[in-house]
Amino acid sequence: MTPRFAAPDTRAIPLKILPRAGFDDWLAAQDDPVRDWVTASGFTADAGSVLRLPAPDMSVSRVLLGWGGAKDRARGRFLAAKAATALGRGTYALDGDLTANETEEAALGWLLSSYRFTRYAGDPVDPPMLKAPRGVDAARLEAIAAGEFLTRDLINTPASDMGPDDLEKAVRDLATVHGAAVEVTAGDALLDANLPMIHAVGRASTRAPRLIDMTWTGPGAEDGPAVTLVGKGVCFDTGGLNLKPAASMGLMKKDMGGAATVLGLAHMVMATARPIRLRVLIPAVENAVAGNAFRPGDILTARNGLTVEINNTDAEGRLVLADALALADETPPDLMICMATLTGAARVAVGPDLSPFYADDDALAMALMHAGARVRDPLWRMPFHRPYETMIEPGIADLDNAPLGGFAGSITAALFLDRFVRDTPRFAHFDIYGWNPTAAPARPKGGVGMGARAIFDALPGILDA
Repeated sequence: MTPRFAAPDTRAIPLKILPRAGFDDWLAAQDDPVRDWVTASGFTADAGSVLRLPAPDMSVSRVLLGWGGAKDRARGRFLAAKAATALGRGTYALDGDLTANETEEAALGWLLSSYRFTRYAGDPVDPPMLKAPRGVDAARLEAIAAGEFLTRDLINTPASDMGPDDLEKAVRDLATVHGAAVEVTAGDALLDANLPMIHAVGRASTRAPRLIDMTWTGPGAEDGPAVTLVGKGVCFDTGGLNLKPAASMGLMKKDMGGAATVLGLAHMVMATARPIRLRVLIPAVENAVAGNAFRPGDILTARNGLTVEINNTDAEGRLVLADALALADETPPDLMICMATLTGAARVAVGPDLSPFYADDDALAMALMHAGARVRDPLWRMPFHRPYETMIEPGIADLDNAPLGGFAGSITAALFLDRFVRDTPRFAHFDIYGWNPTAAPARPKGGVGMGARAIFDALPGILDA
């Protein structure tokens, strides 16, 4: 479904937001029937609690939404989404003393709560509707939610229906909606185009590897700032000849989560007509096992001429990204963002909720961090720790794709990718998870976008700096 707000003239039931502080005073000011109903129901404004207040005809006159205390709101995002989940069909309007950021988060959370993945089971449902609160940019929030829905759908779709060819179709469909252009280099043509590592990783699959290149120019942005998004599109990762055990392979349909996330972000940018020149590069492959699979011990030569010793075929994401980053760097954009479900080390470091990212540019990093805090899309800056460069230099080749020892796995992967970005002035790499293991308000279990809302929010300030 397309996330949207109710029409402005729709009659709506007030949704009264009540923080715990001041709740007793509010209750004391109500008439006896309301006070008795609230007291008998045990409602005390706990975070996310919902109570319907009846009218004399027993219809719902108002709904109370507990807002808890400051610590509750810091611990839990999208409290208003709890009301959207608890309430049945109908139209509601926020009623409460919220800051601008809180109002925007509440409205976006309501939209995000309507997501359902019903491609294979279940039926679409008519969610409760919310009138766009006064002061929020409704079209912008609808674009953000739609971008997130696209990301979730792509990640949730199993590899049987989301191979490199299917991912290409998803890009072409998005381009058609927004008037973007798409060029694809696939199969052995990758070798002719000097994209050898994308070819090497994907050649063992029956579904041809490819580089998907989408470009779009915003209104009046012919000479505007250029932004390139690069997303890892490993549609399924068996580990290659270093075959993953079953426990590690079960979620590998999500290994194209970086591609899914940059496509969701691209939708946000294009749907809101940002005045930029946008390029999206997705190396789309399946890391499979066959007689022509690349092997441990092989040495590959990347697009930019660097040689890479393969010490583990399960560290394939950085290989396909390397060629794409090198290509992007040949016509340096003003800003390049790389997003990938790259390392388990990142999950060990920060868990599934935070998006760790790497950036040498302090102003860029601070802009991203501040945006992440503002829109509740939490990020964590990680270090490009240069003394670890020696860990990715095996001696027999320029680079090692999987340093031994297990130390600093996310950092060494980021340092590897950084070797392929030489001329772009501002570069950030996100090592995301792309999966929500436990259902939370506005974030059901399954595929999830990470970092995209923060990047989207930060873009104007970054590009104007």
